[in-house]
Amino acid sequence: MIELMPIARQFRLLKDEILREISDTIEQGSYILGPKVAKLENRISAMIGAGHAVAVANGTDALVLALDALGIGTGDEVITTPYSFFATAEAVSRLGAVPVFVDIDPFWSLDPERVEAAITPRTKAILPVHLFGQPADMDGLRSIADRRGLPVVEDACQAFGAKYGGQSVGTLGIAGCFSFFPSKNLGTMGDGGIVVTPDAELAKRLRKLRQHGSSKRYYHDAIGYNSRLDELHAAILLVMADHVEESVKRRRAIAQTYDERLRSLGSLLEVPGTEERRFHAYNLYCITSPRREEIREALTAENIQTGIYYPRPLHLQRAYASLGYAAGDFPVAEKLSAEILALPMGPLLTEQEQERVVTILQNIAEKG
Repeated sequence: MIELMPIARQFRLLKDEILREISDTIEQGSYILGPKVAKLENRISAMIGAGHAVAVANGTDALVLALDALGIGTGDEVITTPYSFFATAEAVSRLGAVPVFVDIDPFWSLDPERVEAAITPRTKAILPVHLFGQPADMDGLRSIADRRGLPVVEDACQAFGAKYGGQSVGTLGIAGCFSFFPSKNLGTMGDGGIVVTPDAELAKRLRKLRQHGSSKRYYHDAIGYNSRLDELHAAILLVMADHVEESVKRRRAIAQTYDERLRSLGSLLEVPGTEERRFHAYNLYCITSPRREEIREALTAENIQTGIYYPRPLHLQRAYASLGYAAGDFPVAEKLSAEILALPMGPLLTEQEQERVVTILQNIAEKG
């Protein structure tokens, strides 16, 4: 079996280092918001050039808390993409706000021109997604946001290690949200997340919100959340953080090989687009093809996993039927949903495994 995302390989490779960190955590006797969480927050801040980092329970909570800390609530509108994991829009809805969807650009990111047209007096934030590790058009989005006085919250949950114009994603708006889900570029063996921000006051509010709205034990200034990253996960992430730069480098090398080998199969498929200012971190490597099901069946027959991210755009999900969107409203996102296919990707994917994937795709193309 060639796995879509050979996650366990990396944890097994680093098992001894991880167990040492876990053992140290057990011995230190502090298991909630202890020294390893603080160390991880400092590490992440330093790695990506963020002023402050606040670790939380998961990536979804990172989005919810970031929006909540900005004061977004009932009746407010947040402009975002219809093409993302459900948590992006769900975080908006959890606060009683309304996700306003606009279509995506050729790089599968929020289209700045369409964002401009969607702004109303109720718009309180713009929420772009760095999808699959590909940075959104932050120049275009920030220009609009600055002109309209709107905060930008980056959903960077899939994009640790990605950069835009040489600057780490997550540091290009008022807040950046990352997930540490096991399959992410920087992941743990469970759930975890973090919010980064240049704003000290916002970081202070985030720290209060994650701890039941409390900055002093048993005294509560706000209705908050129980959203704390466990020390054990922080311990694992401290190990993984030592290797994430090399991991992203390897992902990019694998993506380059896919690009070079598959680009000539243009009649069968298209490789993902990118450009120099967008330093893609390739959490996933996705092709598009009108013959997706044929390709998927051929790979499955050879015991090769693939994935469809995502089979239904957010505006067509039953949970958002009340918003009144219909098929055809966002044609770029809908076409992508019908044609996208993720190929095996991960820092420990072998050359032999990738060669098998490429060979099968070439064989399909040759048969016409």
